[in-house]
Amino acid sequence: MSPILEVNDIGKSFRDYGSEWKRIASWFGVDVNVKEEHTILEDISFSIAPGEAVGIVGQNGAGKSTLLKIITGTLKPSQGTVVSRGRISAILELGMGFHPDLTGRQNVYHAAGLMGFKPEEVDAVIEEIHAFTEIGDYFDQPVRTYSSGMQMRVSFAVATAYRPEILIIDEALSVGDTYFQHKSFGRIKAFQEEGTTLLFVSHDRGAVQAVCDRAILLESGKVLKDGNPEIVMDYYNALIAEKENGKIEQVVLEDGRVETVSGTGEVHIETVALHDASDEAVEFINVGDAVTLCVNVEVKEDIDELVIGYMIKDRLGQPVFGTNTHHLDTVLKNLKKGQSIRYRFAFHANLGVGSYSVAVAAHAGHTHVIDNYEWKDNALIFEVANAQQNEFVGTAWIPPELEYTIGR
Repeated sequence: MSPILEVNDIGKSFRDYGSEWKRIASWFGVDVNVKEEHTILEDISFSIAPGEAVGIVGQNGAGKSTLLKIITGTLKPSQGTVVSRGRISAILELGMGFHPDLTGRQNVYHAAGLMGFKPEEVDAVIEEIHAFTEIGDYFDQPVRTYSSGMQMRVSFAVATAYRPEILIIDEALSVGDTYFQHKSFGRIKAFQEEGTTLLFVSHDRGAVQAVCDRAILLESGKVLKDGNPEIVMDYYNALIAEKENGKIEQVVLEDGRVETVSGTGEVHIETVALHDASDEAVEFINVGDAVTLCVNVEVKEDIDELVIGYMIKDRLGQPVFGTNTHHLDTVLKNLKKGQSIRYRFAFHANLGVGSYSVAVAAHAGHTHVIDNYEWKDNALIFEVANAQQNEFVGTAWIPPELEYTIGR
C-alpha cells in the first residue's frame, strides 16, 4: 500500500538580503549577496501510511509548525517535496483565516470555501457545525468578541465538518476547556476508526501516547527520533532535562524493554526494586497489596541538595501516580561524594490488573527538569493481578461503600 503522505528531503531556510530591492531582484534570478541565512529545517524525510496516527514533538523552535505549514502548502520549502494522496484538513493556528469583524457563521463559510467546499455544501452542515461548537448565540456574533476557547471550537468544528483523509492539528486542542478537549478527541478517534490519517503536534505526553501509533522527534530542524511513542517521549523528556554536560542513552534490555537514562551524573541510581510486606523483592503483586518501592542511590560528586522522585505508568506509558521527596518535605542537603542513600516509599498498590513501569529520577529542585543528576525510565516493571478483590475495570482500585434506598 502506498503512503498517504511522503515528506522527501525537506529543507527550509529564511534569507535576509539586507534590502527589499535585493530580495525582489532574487525573484528574477539576479545573483545577489545574502546578508544572513537562517536554517529552520534540514533533510526532513518520512512517510505515513493510510490510517496511521503520528505525533510530531520537539522543543520550541525545533521546526514543528514550519514543517506542518510546508505539508499543508501554506509555506514553500527551500528544498525537497511533499506528496499527499488525500484531502488535508488542518488546524495550524488558532482562528487562522478568520476575519474578526465577521461572525462565526460567516467565517465558517469563508474557511470552508478556502478548503474547497461550495456554499451549498456548507449549507448542508452549517447547523451541525453550530451544534458541535456549543457556543449558542455567539455563533452569529463577530469573532472579535470570542475568547480563545470559542475560536478553537469554531476552528475545530469547521476543519472536521467533513472527514478528511489527512487531519493535521498543531497544539490547538491545548486551548479551551477540558470538556471540549474530550469532545474533540472523541471526534478524532471516530475519524481514525473510519481510516483518517492523523498528524498531531503536541507537548502533551499523555495525548501523544493515547492518540498516536508513532512519534517523530524534531530537534534543531532535524529528525532525531522516529518510532514507538513511549520511547520517543521518554527521549524527549530526557532531552528537556539535559544540561551542557549531560547525557542521554537508550538501552534495549534483555526482555526487550527500552530504558532511557539521562543526567549530569552527580548521583547514580544503583537499584530500583519493589518489595512485598515480607520485604522480599517481587515482580508480581495483587490489587491492594502493601508494597515498598526501594531506591538505592550513590552520590558521585558533592551536591547541595538531593530530591528523589518516581512515576508509576501503565502499559501505554500514561502516568498513574508520581511524587518526589520535595513534595514529601524530605530534601537532603549538602551531601558528599561517596555517600549512599536507601529510600523506601511504602504504599498500597491500589491499581488495576495489568503491567506497570516505574521511572525514577535524582535531581535538585521540585522537578528533574531543573538539575537532572540521573533519570531512568522503565527502571522497574511489575505486574498486578486480582486474586482477592471484587472484579472491576480500570487502572485504579477505588472500592465504594454502597447504600441504596427503595421508595414507594
